This record gives sequence, C-alpha cells and structure tokens, in this order.
Amino acid sequence: MSTRDDMLTRIAAALEGADRIPPPQREYGATTPLPDIAATFVERVEDYRAVVERVNPEGITAAVAAALTRATRVVVPPGLPREWVAALDGAEVVADDGDLSPDELDHFDAVVTAAAVGIAVTGTIVLDHGPDQGRRALSLVPDVHVCVVRESQLVGDVPESIAPLRHAVDAGRPLTWISGPSATSDIELERVEGVHGPRTLHVLLVSTDHPLPPA
Repeated sequence: MSTRDDMLTRIAAALEGADRIPPPQREYGATTPLPDIAATFVERVEDYRAVVERVNPEGITAAVAAALTRATRVVVPPGLPREWVAALDGAEVVADDGDLSPDELDHFDAVVTAAAVGIAVTGTIVLDHGPDQGRRALSLVPDVHVCVVRESQLVGDVPESIAPLRHAVDAGRPLTWISGPSATSDIELERVEGVHGPRTLHVLLVSTDHPLPPA
C-alpha cells in the first residue's frame, strides 16, 4: 500500500460514523455580563489610541464638526443623515455614489460613517456596509474616520455580535471589523499608524437610553 493509500484509509476510518456525531452547540446569543458596557467599550477603544467621545443624540452634529475642524474635503455614505455633517463650515462634503476611484478617495481628508455593532470587551467596531456606512473603501482610504456608534448597538463580546450581523451576511454584504486606527510595526518594532487604513479613528458614542448631563 502506498503512503497515499494509507493516508486515505486512515482518514476514511476516522470519518466512519462521523455523520452520527451531533453538531456542536454554539452559544452565539450568550450575553457577557458587564457592569457598564458603555464604559468598557470606551476604555477598550481608547486602548487602541483612538479618540472616543460620548455625546447626546442632539450633540452629534457639533461633535462631528469639532472632530473635523481641519478637514477641507469629507466623503460620506449616501445614506448618512446629512444633519450630522451640516455644521462642517468651509468643508466640501461629497456623498459617495460608488464611482469614486481609490485615487479620488485618497484626496479626501476624512470620512464620516455610522456603524452596525460595537463590541465592548474587544473595543471593536463592526461595519456591515449598509446605506449609512457605505462601501468598504470609504472606511479604508481617507486618513480620518469619524464613526458614530449608538449605545443600543453595543454588545458584550464577539459571539453576541453574530446575531445582529447575520442579516448583512445573508444579503451578501462584507463586514469590516475595526479595532483602533490602522497600525503595524516596522522592522525595528516601532508602531506605524495609517499604513493599511485611517491614521485617526474618532468614535462618537451616542447615548440612546440615558441622556448625558450638559458638559
């Protein structure tokens, strides 16, 4: 018997009766208990050197403008609420129609998007690229990404994010998982940011259940 035949025989023997093994039970809907899910999310996102700001719903417009005071050209998804960028004084705001090339996107200073899910334990933001998040290139090319996340979109850990993202997967949309600004290490192990995506991530965490007191 050749080595190949021996290997195939061993595989067949190992698989014999495999169809009778019950599938594993995955607790994708399990809840991770956290005393303050929003505070945990903020702490973990800040660990990645991202900027995190907690705002009331009526403060989104002002917070976006404050985050982009140096931006002259801003691109936004077609379904983004336009009032979010209404206070960008002097900046050109362009709604992406899908025709902008990577080179054209590179000439924008920043992008503003919503999000699908925020994962507290890992400090991860997930985009499912619905109308208020746009196509994937928008969040990968401009140097600054301002991302609006609502507290109602927060989950404890990764398994809990599966259910709210399932509809996007079923629709064939990609998912982008963002844990801080784009970063890598060079040959000297020096951290370098902005190599594979935005150099700056500015997260606006919007209180949806308990309005924040005035600053």
